[in-house]
Amino acid sequence: MKIGLALSGGGVRGAAHIGAIKALKENGIKIDAVAGTSAGSIVAALLGMGYTTDEMIKLFNYFSKSVMAISPKYMFSGIKEKRGIKLGGLTTSFNIESAIEEAGKLKNIKNIKDIKLPISIPATDLISDREIIFTNCNELKGEEYIHDIEIGKAVRASSTFPGMYAPFDYKKYQFVDGGIFDNLPVVEAKKLGIDKVIAIKFKLKSPRKQNTIYNIAMQSLDLMTENLIKDSINKSDYVIEIDLRDVKPFNISKLEFCYREGYTQTLDNIIKLKRELKSK
Repeated sequence: MKIGLALSGGGVRGAAHIGAIKALKENGIKIDAVAGTSAGSIVAALLGMGYTTDEMIKLFNYFSKSVMAISPKYMFSGIKEKRGIKLGGLTTSFNIESAIEEAGKLKNIKNIKDIKLPISIPATDLISDREIIFTNCNELKGEEYIHDIEIGKAVRASSTFPGMYAPFDYKKYQFVDGGIFDNLPVVEAKKLGIDKVIAIKFKLKSPRKQNTIYNIAMQSLDLMTENLIKDSINKSDYVIEIDLRDVKPFNISKLEFCYREGYTQTLDNIIKLKRELKSK
């Protein structure tokens, strides 16, 4: 039986995906394909390149400051707004591309075609108002699929969070975060020639009154995202929901915490996961 992963976006919470993968592998669950959006695309790319989970979290820590160099809180500050927001964002997502490119060089991987593990990475094109998927699976046909692109650019496109980063202009496209259309790419994972899909997502914050514009925006985004992924959840064979409700998406000081929680909370799911996979 072939198992695929669908990894959601979530900023620094994406480090929990690494911990989850570590727990799965330690318990004999082999990953045969992966689809990831936004932060999930970063983990998917590193997994596809052949990095171990220990190496992945080291890379996350190494690149986190450059990738998230500007706090998104500035988006909601009138003092900073005029000088901070340029070209539709606080900064460009080029550092994401550079980080993945550098990681790829160490594995002799440049293009998504160079990755052996079946992989799909969704992004959103503002020009055509549709989802675009980068994949190394040539059996997937259609205008929405791109099979020839540098892996750094694919991950950058999927991770270009609106407002935080300026849109990524690439050829005839203008890319922003893949989570707008597909924050939990279960359907794309299923297309990669696997039998079962394990979806990994993050639990919403507990209902509470918010007192800052930043927190209101972040919780509103989580609510909208949760509503959009209901169909993906229903189509998955098993969902691992990591509880990181109190971790803000861009708080890089929480990377190690997310990694540990992803590991321990996935271990809590292992017995039930194996039983569910066998029963379907």
